[in-house]
Amino acid sequence: MRDILDAVASGELSPAEAEAKLAGYTTTGAGRFDAARETRRGVPEAILAEGKTPDETATLAAAAVETSGRALITRASHAHVDAVKAMLSDADIDSDPRARTIVATEPGFERPTIDASVGIVTGGTSDAEAAGEAAAVLREMGASTERIEDVGVAHLGRVLDHLETLREMDVLIVAAGREGALPTVVAGLVNTPVIGLPVSTGYGHGGDGEAAMLGMIQSCTVLSVVNVDAGYIAGAQAGLIARAVADARDD
Repeated sequence: MRDILDAVASGELSPAEAEAKLAGYTTTGAGRFDAARETRRGVPEAILAEGKTPDETATLAAAAVETSGRALITRASHAHVDAVKAMLSDADIDSDPRARTIVATEPGFERPTIDASVGIVTGGTSDAEAAGEAAAVLREMGASTERIEDVGVAHLGRVLDHLETLREMDVLIVAAGREGALPTVVAGLVNTPVIGLPVSTGYGHGGDGEAAMLGMIQSCTVLSVVNVDAGYIAGAQAGLIARAVADARDD
């Protein structure tokens, strides 16, 4: 503790950085940022912009960059992007309007690397938002990803055309709306872990993702399922599996 206090006194550490080292989080006027989550859990903390004002989101992003070198923001609007860019003018900022994600890093930030591959499969173009959120998390965790898009079960030939690639992946995330059949089909064709990501696409009864989630939970092939539109959770879980695969290879 004395070393940290001395570092603050000398200007080597900011008070926010010191708080993060001592408590594991830093406190801002917009809430607390869990700066130790990646070290503790192996998954980068994400700032959920939905429900937060642009200024609140930017304030938390600034705390994240200051204490961990990076801010990962999900469910962001154009206004959130503008606020983060204005507050973090010296940071490197990458935003994906389709996935609604923002990643801000301090100059020279180095991401980890995982020697494992994750396939991200979508039933249709409408599933791209949740799939893109998963891809953003995996990128920050260091796994390589490959997108296989628009291969829904309305024409099984589309997914069968990619079967060789699917079988080469270490982990698969399969996003689908409607009745959620695609993860079940894919899981019956590969010997790799499959994570079903139900998406709130479709219409009519159950079109809010409920039918997709129930279909995946009732799958007769073996797969795991996350909540509706939970791209962050799917990406994080796939990243943890990918890291375990890479560690096993090293051993």
